[in-house]
Amino acid sequence: MTYGHGDDVFRYGDRIKYNFSTNIHQNVDHSALIGHLASIGDIFKNYPEPEAESVEELIANILSINKDNVFVTNGATEAIYLIAIMAQGKRSAIVVPTFREYQDACSVFRHNVSFISSPLEIPSDCDLVWICNPNNPTGRAYDADIMLSIIEANPDKLFVVDQAYSDYSIKPTLSPKVMDKLDNIILLYSLTKRFAVPGLRIGYSVGHKKILDNLKKYRMPWSVNSIAIASALYLLQNRNDYHIDADGLHKEIIRISKAFTDMGLIVTPSDCNFILVELPDRSAAQLKSWMIDNYGILIRDASNFECLGIRHFRVAAQSEAENDILINAVRKWITLS
Repeated sequence: MTYGHGDDVFRYGDRIKYNFSTNIHQNVDHSALIGHLASIGDIFKNYPEPEAESVEELIANILSINKDNVFVTNGATEAIYLIAIMAQGKRSAIVVPTFREYQDACSVFRHNVSFISSPLEIPSDCDLVWICNPNNPTGRAYDADIMLSIIEANPDKLFVVDQAYSDYSIKPTLSPKVMDKLDNIILLYSLTKRFAVPGLRIGYSVGHKKILDNLKKYRMPWSVNSIAIASALYLLQNRNDYHIDADGLHKEIIRISKAFTDMGLIVTPSDCNFILVELPDRSAAQLKSWMIDNYGILIRDASNFECLGIRHFRVAAQSEAENDILINAVRKWITLS
């Protein structure tokens, strides 16, 4: 595991007032979920379902796919490591810059890793291709039709397509129904992102039955705990109460992008609610420290992403008022000598 992920609030305690480090929209009311969990009673005294099958069945019903095509895990990250175990020693191509856990998981399980800047540059001899779409940290998303054509053109390779941020994207991503025609793809999803519950650690994969049956051989029993299962069932059953305003958040990130660009910062265009930014001088670590000390603002130092440098950082749009505080704080820092 790479230390230096975003949302490292645990390091700073009550010093953080505004969290722009996470890609998740923070202004979500979880009082109904908390009340539901309290009403269940003592769910700690028994072991959870060994394989979270109730959640898998509910997801399959929602997506109108077969239950055998769904695999629930302890966050999408568990699925990433299980895929790396399943394909240990293989050749993996990773589209970068991107989420570091693909690289770390492949390294742990002795993959021969190559880094590529586009899915159009897939090496002919690779076995797996890892693509985050929409991508973290850039926020860029490949059109679903382009992704589909690339995957269809490479039937001998397994594509791991992480769609954890699909609910935050203004561009359509691959539908789970793609399993009806492709057997060389695993789609990763995150209930953490969809419902803004990163502390619960629950996600799921969609793939061909043969692939998932093989993948499930490597999972640990009871990897998804009782609270996560109960929460997932409640959130999915009440999903219409949890609306993500992808268009509104994207408009805000465009506004932040323009403000940053006007300050002389380099901003990568984004299709999501977050942006990758490069400072003209000084380091992201310096900015992060100053923002915490002076405003209680947490940003994501992005220097530990493959292919990025010490001047890169990432922020995600929050409320309009909070975004104004972020913009004004960065403007203040830029003026300092």
